[in-house]
Amino acid sequence: MDACANVTPFSSAAVVELSPLEPRPITFFSKIFLARSPPGYVTFCNTMASNTHDPAELGELEREVLSVIWRFGTITAERVREELDRPLKDSTVRTVLRRLEEKGYLAHTVEDRTFIYRPAESRQKVAGRAVKRIVDWFCDGSVEALLVGMVDSKVLDRAELQRLAARIAEVQKQAAKPNPTGQSNKEAE
Repeated sequence: MDACANVTPFSSAAVVELSPLEPRPITFFSKIFLARSPPGYVTFCNTMASNTHDPAELGELEREVLSVIWRFGTITAERVREELDRPLKDSTVRTVLRRLEEKGYLAHTVEDRTFIYRPAESRQKVAGRAVKRIVDWFCDGSVEALLVGMVDSKVLDRAELQRLAARIAEVQKQAAKPNPTGQSNKEAE
C-alpha cells in the first residue's frame, strides 16, 4: 500500500500542531501531504500533482536511478547507491534523487529520519510521455506514422502489432463498460 494513500492534501502551507494551544504554519516550496502517524509523530510525503517534465531531458544517471527505483518500488538512497553500476558519493546520489523528485518522477516518505523513495509515476506513463514527444517531433503528431516507421525499421513485427491491436481493443472495451454509477468508465473521467 502506498505510504501516502490516506493523507489529506493541504495548500502550500500546512499546519502542524506543536502543542494543544499553539498550532504553527509550516511552508514548503512544493505541495505537502501531511499524515498523522502514532500520537506525536508526523510523516511528510512530497509529491507533485502532475508531471510535465520532458523525459527526453533526463540525464544518463537520472535514467539509471529511475530504473533502479522502478525495479525496487521503494528504496533508500543508500540502496540506490549500492545498486548503481558505478561508484558514486552519497551526496551525488541524494542530489540526483532530490532533482528527480523536483521534476516529479519521485516522491518520498520519512521513516526514522531515513528518506524512503518511490516512483511518482509508472515506467509506462513516463515512456508514454517520451514517445509522445518523439511523435510530435518526428511524425507531426501522427502515431500511425510512428508505427509504420517502426515496422519499416523492423522494430515491430506483425505478431507484435497484432498483440498491440488486441491490447488496445481490450482497453477500449474496459473504458466502455459501465461502472457502478451507470456511466461508462470513459464518461466518468
